[in-house]
Amino acid sequence: MKWIYSVSLAVTLAMQPALADELFGPHPLTPEARDAFVTDLLTKMTLDEKIGQLRLISVGPDNPKEAIRDMIQHGQVGAIFNTVTRQDIRAMQDQVMQLSRLKIPLFFAYDVVHGQRTAFPIPLGVASSWDLDAVAQVGRISAYEAADDGLNMTWAPMVDVTREPRWGRGSEGFGEDTYLTSEMGRTMVKSMQGKSAADRYSVMTSVKHFAAYGAIEGGRDYNTVDMSPQRLFQDYLPPYKAALDAGSGGVMVALNSLNGMPASADSWLLKDVLRDDWQFKGITISDHGAIKELIKHGVASDPQDAVRVALKSGVNMSMSDEYYSKYLPGLVKRGAVSEQEIDDAVRHVLNVKYDMGLFNDPYSHLGPKDSDPVDTNAESRLHRAEARDVARKSIVLLKNRLETLPLKKSGTIALIGPLADNQRDIIGSWSAAAVAKQAVTLRQGMLNATAGKATLLYAKGANISDDKGIVDFLNLYEQAVDTDARSPQQLLDDAVATAKKADVVVLAIGEARGMAHEASSRTDITTPPNQLKLLAALKATGKPVVVVLMNGRPLALVKEYQQSDALLETWFSGTEGGNAIADVLFGDYNPSGKLPSSFPRSVGQIPIYYNHLNTGRPYNFEKPNKYTSHYYDAANGPLFPFGYGLSYTRFTVSPVKLSSSVMPRNGTVNASVTVTNRGDRDGATVVQLYLRDQVASISRPVKELKGFKRVMLKAGESQTVTFPIDVDALKFWNARMQQVAEPGKFSVMIGLDSATTQDAEFTYL
Repeated sequence: MKWIYSVSLAVTLAMQPALADELFGPHPLTPEARDAFVTDLLTKMTLDEKIGQLRLISVGPDNPKEAIRDMIQHGQVGAIFNTVTRQDIRAMQDQVMQLSRLKIPLFFAYDVVHGQRTAFPIPLGVASSWDLDAVAQVGRISAYEAADDGLNMTWAPMVDVTREPRWGRGSEGFGEDTYLTSEMGRTMVKSMQGKSAADRYSVMTSVKHFAAYGAIEGGRDYNTVDMSPQRLFQDYLPPYKAALDAGSGGVMVALNSLNGMPASADSWLLKDVLRDDWQFKGITISDHGAIKELIKHGVASDPQDAVRVALKSGVNMSMSDEYYSKYLPGLVKRGAVSEQEIDDAVRHVLNVKYDMGLFNDPYSHLGPKDSDPVDTNAESRLHRAEARDVARKSIVLLKNRLETLPLKKSGTIALIGPLADNQRDIIGSWSAAAVAKQAVTLRQGMLNATAGKATLLYAKGANISDDKGIVDFLNLYEQAVDTDARSPQQLLDDAVATAKKADVVVLAIGEARGMAHEASSRTDITTPPNQLKLLAALKATGKPVVVVLMNGRPLALVKEYQQSDALLETWFSGTEGGNAIADVLFGDYNPSGKLPSSFPRSVGQIPIYYNHLNTGRPYNFEKPNKYTSHYYDAANGPLFPFGYGLSYTRFTVSPVKLSSSVMPRNGTVNASVTVTNRGDRDGATVVQLYLRDQVASISRPVKELKGFKRVMLKAGESQTVTFPIDVDALKFWNARMQQVAEPGKFSVMIGLDSATTQDAEFTYL
């Protein structure tokens, strides 16, 4: 059946004048006007039309466009995802306007996680910038490009705190810390939604995955989470709360169980906490197929029971399954679900459509038909300069022996590695509508930087992996990894021969993007063995070796650290990644990134994170003792601590000055340090504030991030950085689940990473 011909909204509404008067705008975008409008609309809807609004479907093999047309005509669709062109979106909205009885607009959503058509660094990389202005820029441009494609909602930001590098989805989040993740999530929501989700170039966010998905056991995707209420409220819930307080209109419900209860069946989580305590008024949406999965979780006996449990627990909209539309009518008829419960869920769906401005103009994010781009992937639709700027800020310098970096733009440079000339991997996972062919590889970036000045040699050196099982897994649904037909030894020999001709070697190794993705959990978080063999062979040539890492999780980098002369963490840096990395390699940009997660020495240290409890027998690095909390076969701490990152210049931090040694009840204390750039290059760094409650009613972390500020200093320049500390920074959840600030002594620690700080203390009365 041919896709229906698109007609204009004006023509459609001319055929339905009464409907135009009643349903479509102008409607004031106020809660009062919205509530009155939605209440009236609900009275006009049949039960089947209400249930249809609760269905979110994906365009694809299971739902071809012809089938969707029929569903729309019969009011069986509330929203659609995985359609990202104006033409298709316009055609579907036209079907609503022409064929459905009430003409209730669809909304359109997509996973716009780190850019829509321009890929910015993955969120773990953006978090490494510790720059809220950069985060806001990513959010604004992502929203602009998404809305320009006709989208109304994004499944982002992901604010799952995770201390589990084995988990592939850590690439979508902002790292291990509650405070940093909260600040980044809040900023992303505000920048994507703007003043109103109804604005032409804003989109509504749907924060995910609620809740505590990042704490899954063993880092195995979709697995179980079990934790104390204190840890849940202290460490894992605050980022969701911050994003919702910033105005996020949606919440995506997690796939995991929490303390034995699948999130999609957890009325305590979705009603008591989300609705009653937090006063959330937006929409809750199941993750993909999650309602069906309640049967396998063992909390529902059959499909009807799964639907009953999910709806009653507070899941408003069902993503990508037919269960709601198939079983809710019968459940209502039997009295197992009340129509009032249906109305409550539908109200949330209609509320967000109203807030999106769709009842004022169903085509608000599409513009006039004649404005549709001739080429959806046109170069003019990208934001390359902004992507390059954010990517440079996201790069972390981990090692720089004898000032190997920055490189000179002269002589002969060997670029080697399976990720050196790879457009697909550099843009990273969940790269939305970004086109790999538009990405700048590291090879191209270095060629751009050295044109006419230096000779750049290239050799692949190795495939991503020599393990056929891993390669087959990565290529399961698409040809994601290309394998060179030459033998591993031939690739290695070519790389060594190339390196011997050069003055310095740049080696690009790490993960394919599919290795740091949903359903890509790993038990081994080291670089694949064949790539490490390549590193060892290049080191044996005696040439200086600069390792450029591309990856979506903290890796165990002991061998890379030992054998490299310089080590650069670039994550998956996006569309402009190659140019951004080259900017740092050649010193056109001084690296300033800081790690948002601790990097372990081995998988056996996991979980390892900076804000741990002290235990009754803490390990003392200066005075080791057998009967203390440590491993006897490895160093106790991480290889690289949270907040760590070097520069091409040298910064120092003065002792801490407090405005007072006493903080009165509900008062404040200001903590100040002077930061000085003592090198000969201009550069930026991130000053970090940590606090510790020395004695409390329950054991408290050894330190917790409570503030940070990125500062730019010219060579020789100093700047005083002041952090106000108020009572909220002292609060925690006690054994009775009360959020309190208890009187006592507090340590103040300020530094350029979590491990090396200047310390002071004050007393809270």
